[in-house]
Amino acid sequence: MGDIDLLAVFLGAVAFFVIGAIWYGPLFGKAWQREVGLSDAQIKEGNVAVVFGLAFLFELLIAVMLGHNIARTSPAPHVIMMMAVGFGLVIMTPAIGIHYLFQRRSGKLFAIDAGYFVVGMAAMGGVFVAFA
Repeated sequence: MGDIDLLAVFLGAVAFFVIGAIWYGPLFGKAWQREVGLSDAQIKEGNVAVVFGLAFLFELLIAVMLGHNIARTSPAPHVIMMMAVGFGLVIMTPAIGIHYLFQRRSGKLFAIDAGYFVVGMAAMGGVFVAFA
C-alpha cells in the first residue's frame, strides 16, 4: 500500500473542475440552463464564489477517494483509467439517474450531467496516470 499522491489529487480535482467549466459553459451551458429552468439573471444571482468553491471541494473529495484506491492497489495505468471512468459510469451516473427519475428530470439533463461525470472522471484519471 502506497501513500496518496496529494499533488495528483489536487491536479485531478482541477482537471475535473476545468472540464466542468467547459462542459457547463460553451459546450452545454445553455442547454443545461434550459433543462434546469434557470434564467440568465438567476445564474448571476447568488454567491458564485461559494458555488464554485464548494463544487471544487466536492471534486477534491472525489479525487481523494480515487487517490486512496490507487494508493491501496498500485494499479497499472490502464487500471487507473478503468477505475476513474468506472466511478463516473457505474457509480455516479446511476446515482444521478435514480435521483433524476424521482425528480422527473429530463433525459437530456441526465445525459448532460452524466456525460460530465464520465468525461470529468476520465480527465481526473488521466492526471493520476501521468503521476503513476
